[in-house]
Amino acid sequence: GPTPSPMPPATMDAFRDHGVVRATIEEDVPGAEAVMAKLARSGIDIEAVAEQLVKEGVQLFIDAADNLLGAVAGKRTALLGHRLDGQSLVMDDTLAAEAKKTVESWRASGSIRRLWAGDASVWSGHDEANWLGWLHIVEEELEKAADYAAFSDWVKAEGFTDVVVLGMGGSSLGPEVLSLTYGQREGFPKLQILDSTHPDQVRALEASIDLAKTLFIVASKSGSTLEPNVFRDYFLARAKDVLGDRAGDHFVAVTDPGSDMERAAKADGFKRIFYGVKQIGGRYSVLSAFGLVPAAAMGLDVKALLETARIMVRSCGPAVPPAQNPGVLLGTAMGAAALAGRDKVTIVASPAIASFGAWAEQLIAESTGKQGKGLVPVDGEPVGVPAVYGHDRFFIYLRLDGNAEAAQDEALRALERDGHPIARITLDSVEQLPQEFYRLEMATAVAGAVIGINPFDQPDVEASKVETKKLFAEAEASGALPAETPLFSDDAIALYADPQNADGLKQATDGLEPALKAQIARLKDGDYLGLLAYVPRNAEAAGILQEARIAVRDTRKVATCLEFGPRFLHSTGQAYKGGPDTGVFLQITADPSQDLPIPGRSLGFATVVAAQARGDFAVLAERGRRALRVHIKGDLEAGLKRIAAALKAAVA
Repeated sequence: GPTPSPMPPATMDAFRDHGVVRATIEEDVPGAEAVMAKLARSGIDIEAVAEQLVKEGVQLFIDAADNLLGAVAGKRTALLGHRLDGQSLVMDDTLAAEAKKTVESWRASGSIRRLWAGDASVWSGHDEANWLGWLHIVEEELEKAADYAAFSDWVKAEGFTDVVVLGMGGSSLGPEVLSLTYGQREGFPKLQILDSTHPDQVRALEASIDLAKTLFIVASKSGSTLEPNVFRDYFLARAKDVLGDRAGDHFVAVTDPGSDMERAAKADGFKRIFYGVKQIGGRYSVLSAFGLVPAAAMGLDVKALLETARIMVRSCGPAVPPAQNPGVLLGTAMGAAALAGRDKVTIVASPAIASFGAWAEQLIAESTGKQGKGLVPVDGEPVGVPAVYGHDRFFIYLRLDGNAEAAQDEALRALERDGHPIARITLDSVEQLPQEFYRLEMATAVAGAVIGINPFDQPDVEASKVETKKLFAEAEASGALPAETPLFSDDAIALYADPQNADGLKQATDGLEPALKAQIARLKDGDYLGLLAYVPRNAEAAGILQEARIAVRDTRKVATCLEFGPRFLHSTGQAYKGGPDTGVFLQITADPSQDLPIPGRSLGFATVVAAQARGDFAVLAERGRRALRVHIKGDLEAGLKRIAAALKAAVA
């Protein structure tokens, strides 16, 4: 084989031109010793000189190696052709120069090699090395492909009509993308997700399935999260009503080894337990068992899915220099944009893959939004004309070839002409979507490094969980949540805020319309509006609030987020509480049509969702965020329409 030669190309060229081969190393040793002694007397530290030369020499080799690796990566990309999703970045000169500088510093410091080697100093030097299981998960899961295929065969043979994932955050958003993108497969059950504790939503899901023919996938990494546990308690009891002792055969668990959920699943006779990887956080878990068990249950070919993802894994690998590395290129651009004030990462996707936005939103928000820094992802905002945007946007456009929307294409071209930064990602077919999970995981990890935070912790999500658990436990002990005093109340709505926000919103005592006008008036350039709705997540509610959201964006030119509680608590909730203090929040709560009891607990789902909303608001208030809560008392639709009308009036 070839001998690795420690000789930069320039040296080889020089030797070829005028070199002579001869054994010079042993000529005149005493003379050499005399020269060294003289140098020392003159105060020249030859050790330091040697160290400097070695450093510079090594850097030359790194540069040469990166050139070679870059050429190899380029050839590989060309060979893959359309099998690798394309990516192009368009930025104005200033941002492009910053991004280029960042890419070069990543190359010169070997950052992508260090990242793959688990060097925590790429980020903040904390516990990052413990959270890098996602880097290698695709190869590891490919070894289990036959097991997933066998599970898939079993699901089909059992004749289940429905399969329901009971989970929150990362455990639910990945499977939801798979379900909405790939739809129901011939001979396989329909996949649904339950990630809401709202009694009306739980009831609606139960009404849509046949319990005797449903498989439940209880997904919880830690096994101690409140929601999956109450979902399990509820549906296991309901399944026992129908199936008796065979209820456990309709349940599988996905959880980390040694968790509370593992113990409970064994005690309840679950059919199977699939294991997550402890070194993977929930939001990075889609290509692990948390995404693959639901994928197998709905009849997707897990092996093919992973092999598609692997194309991107290798393209983002340690031997691919930053300038050719799609994950690093996107991540450095996102990071540079954030540092330049363009921190609202706005996701636009072709209709067939639109659900990817909600998954991307939780990954970006929970990973980067902390210590007052970070990226605020924006999902579900229909793309508008340049005039409705401020200078705080970074666009990611996922375009499905042959299925793209002409209006989106045209809108993005206009935004490009207007100088907005755009990352265009092109997919040949929906089958290639698994690549995008991995690209964005890498890009988010890289952006976190550029911003200077640990992308793998979630301190403010934990704070909300703790507050919710405390409130719920106290309510269970005393029989109800503590009473609250509204700032204003009529027969249809009530307004609530903490003392500091109440002080900043004197108009709130006058009623809904003045209160919302005052709350919207708190939006400044570069801020964003967050609508946090603890109501059933359905097309009607989303449609009403979406209209109001767009009215605010179009008139105030600020980014807007529309989130349904409690699901966003496990994802974007991190950025809203821990990220930049640029959010103005309107929390919307409502009385459920009726409560739903939870077996083994004294209080029902209505108290869980109310405790979650209160826990959420308490942490927003504690972090000094601008927040107001509107509570709908009577008819939900009428209440939402009134809030939407008031928001539109506030910006008219």
